[in-house]
Amino acid sequence: MKIFFKTYGCQMNVHDTEVMKGLLVNSGHTIVTELKTADLVVINTCAVRGKSENKVYSLIGRLKKGGYKVGITGCVAQAMSNKLKNYDVEFIIGTRAITSIIKAVEGTKKIDLEDHICEVNATTPALRRQKKHAWVNIIAGCDKFCTYCIVPYTRGRELSRPLEDIVDEVKSLASQGYNQVTFLGQNVDSYGKDMDNTSLAKLLEISQRIEGIERFWFLTSYPSDVTTKLIDTVAKYPKLSKNFHIPAQSGSNRILKKMNRRYSRSEYLELVNEIRSKVEGSTIGGDIIVGFPTETDEDFEETLSLVKAARYIRLNVAPYSPRFGTVASKFYPDDVPYEVKKIRIAKLASLQHDIEKSLNEKSVGQEVEIMIEGNSAGRSYGRTIDNRMVFVNDKIPEGEILKVRLTAFKSGTLYGQIRKVSVFAK
Repeated sequence: MKIFFKTYGCQMNVHDTEVMKGLLVNSGHTIVTELKTADLVVINTCAVRGKSENKVYSLIGRLKKGGYKVGITGCVAQAMSNKLKNYDVEFIIGTRAITSIIKAVEGTKKIDLEDHICEVNATTPALRRQKKHAWVNIIAGCDKFCTYCIVPYTRGRELSRPLEDIVDEVKSLASQGYNQVTFLGQNVDSYGKDMDNTSLAKLLEISQRIEGIERFWFLTSYPSDVTTKLIDTVAKYPKLSKNFHIPAQSGSNRILKKMNRRYSRSEYLELVNEIRSKVEGSTIGGDIIVGFPTETDEDFEETLSLVKAARYIRLNVAPYSPRFGTVASKFYPDDVPYEVKKIRIAKLASLQHDIEKSLNEKSVGQEVEIMIEGNSAGRSYGRTIDNRMVFVNDKIPEGEILKVRLTAFKSGTLYGQIRKVSVFAK
């Protein structure tokens, strides 16, 4: 069967799609890149915001009208299976049942919302998007139950993969010519808390010894789970990313408490300061939710001041969106008008633009090392170890590591001139 995938959502969803594609190809099916050639369309869905979920229903309608067979996987499948039954889809596969994709495509499994996540291991095939950079899931689920978040209900409780199995997968990736790995988890720094003598710091320390892998990334971090040991480990080893993506979500202690975030404003900023004092050249990324129920102008000003203090290299901002089944949707009316949310988002965007401009201005003239990740319009682009994107005017193969002098910037992008090719891709 010829199958076309449409994937929404986070890196976890992206990697789940890679695994499902790998399983299907291994079973004799074909993955196509043009919709018109497909016998079946699989939509891997995201439910983190109402807009994401509504996109799924809209796409199902358009595809069914066009005569396509449609299967649904991912977070909407897990949380809204009863609603999806009304859309006459071929199958509904939940977030922890992706290994059922073969049975679903071949018509022997209509609905599977059970937990088979332990079936995914180092030997599971994956059809990866990139030739040199691989995503590796190390922990499934989330135990935090933030009041706004649907993820614990769609992804289940936290379950760490055995450390040895992850290391085996990284070794296999190295043997296949990959030289970058990103460890994934809803809360990646919770890895190992459900096991004995295991942690993200230990995994990183062991993994960085593997020959052939030149860079390790990890995301997303939960603030109160970032340990001093993890920070010290990142500071010690050159292969480990110097970027920490740590969602704050709000700068107001009152709102953080209503969100059931497990830290205060001051604890968050203390963490940022500890990272910067210990990890040379480190950068911080973050997420903010605007317009959480009862958020006042004063609360929002606290968020603005936190962003000013954190000086994020990159910031994701989203309006609060009630998600069915969460504590917030049950008990906190969505009382901040959308127009107010839009104004606040614009203010944050303007502030973040100024911060990025200031950071980039200071970067011009520096000599940095980038690893090439792709090409666009005759240029190549790659990332520094602290997660800054840099474009160069030469077409360079993916995976090569270059010494580059930063010469200019535009918006959030840096530009550079090649000084030296330090490592060639295999």
